[in-house]
Amino acid sequence: MPNKIKIVTIGGGSSYTPELIEGLILRQEQLPIAELWLVDIEDGAEKMEIVGSMAKRMIAAAKLDWQVHLSLDRKEALKDADYVTTQFRVGLLDARLKDEVIPLANGLLGQETNGPGGIFKAFRTVPVILDIIEDMRQLCPNAWLVDFTNPAGMVTEAAIKYGKWEKTVGLCNVPFGHITQACSVLGAEENDLYFKFAGLNHFHWHRVWDQQGNERTAELIDKIYSPDQQETSDEGLKNIHQIPFNYDQVKHLGLLPCGYHRYYYLQEPMLAHAIEEFEQYETRAEVVKKTEARLFELYKDVNLNYKPEELSQRGGAHYSDAACDLIASIQNNSGKLMVVSTRNNGAIADLPFDCVVEVTAAITSHGAEPLRWGALPPAARGMIQLMKAMEETVIEAAVTGDYGAALHAFTINPLIPAGDTAIKVLDQLLYAHKAYLPKFASKIAEIEQTKPEIVTFVDQLLADRQAHAHRA
Repeated sequence: MPNKIKIVTIGGGSSYTPELIEGLILRQEQLPIAELWLVDIEDGAEKMEIVGSMAKRMIAAAKLDWQVHLSLDRKEALKDADYVTTQFRVGLLDARLKDEVIPLANGLLGQETNGPGGIFKAFRTVPVILDIIEDMRQLCPNAWLVDFTNPAGMVTEAAIKYGKWEKTVGLCNVPFGHITQACSVLGAEENDLYFKFAGLNHFHWHRVWDQQGNERTAELIDKIYSPDQQETSDEGLKNIHQIPFNYDQVKHLGLLPCGYHRYYYLQEPMLAHAIEEFEQYETRAEVVKKTEARLFELYKDVNLNYKPEELSQRGGAHYSDAACDLIASIQNNSGKLMVVSTRNNGAIADLPFDCVVEVTAAITSHGAEPLRWGALPPAARGMIQLMKAMEETVIEAAVTGDYGAALHAFTINPLIPAGDTAIKVLDQLLYAHKAYLPKFASKIAEIEQTKPEIVTFVDQLLADRQAHAHRA
């Protein structure tokens, strides 16, 4: 009988939790689970009770004897854990709304993991992941940290580089969509194709081969991105407006792009669409708030003991499934190939050895072994080196609270114009998120005292969005 394991999920009140439970149930023969702990904060207690009750129904329906615990005490939950998964959102969806509407009100992209919003999600999240690691160091020093809290690449790098937690792997659902897309276009099963990804979280490229060793990347580029084939260009990403890529540009690079590359290759039309949504009070955060409200009403049904189809509309499908696959692969030393965020270790020749990248890796009992990609073409190399420098600077600012580092991160980011606008949006977001940015407390106090126009603008903007939501 294999040793029983304990899994702790931080952010257990998330609407994604039923998918996590389903994934664990499907892998019950690979995972000898004894205890499953769902942990959340006081503000998430009601949702955790709803989701926790549903999790218990799902596990009972599967006739499993797993003990399910719900807790608001992280330290109680972490004691002797084997795997710790994270799916939390600091500041909840209200914080995401601020990340979106404040930049958009200034004519900049407002998005969860890109542009100013992505930077601020890291500012709020990195200190928390480091606090979690300090608890783990005391309570479960041998546990694996499986992160799919966004921005997953930067959170993973902070955990490894600053938290010194080597047993950390980051995950994202985006590669699943691209794999499914390629299989559909080629009429093949996933096991019939070989995928190789390389880049950063939400900023990767990939290549594809078949079982006979023939590379199918160029064929996929033609079938997905040529002007007469655009109906195949849907990667299944619910939260990205899928404007067609420029075929000549994709063909020139010879690599299949990540759906999130639209924000960089197609900045103008993507921004225009985002501003249109903003003006219609339909930013992604505002849409997701409504979706989540419907999901939790479903979850309250005492007869519901399975993951509802509506969850696939949430935008993050397969996050939890990926986490379950990863845990099973580590637990069983399977060597399965997965796309994960892990230390580069020379896999991408153009990036620092010790930085975190998102690559195809073999998953073993000692972690992820990244597959060597080599060098990227110049057009991709220049972009990825800039983005990695930006990520490193963001993490530095998140850890230290250094305003100069934060401004430098804004300056480096390709989606933010340098100068007065960058300073203004940075200050607005600092003020808006002051409850979750203790590292920047002194700078925020200075902004409140010396820049009343910042305070007035943010307060009025957020009051308008809130009033509209209540009217709706």
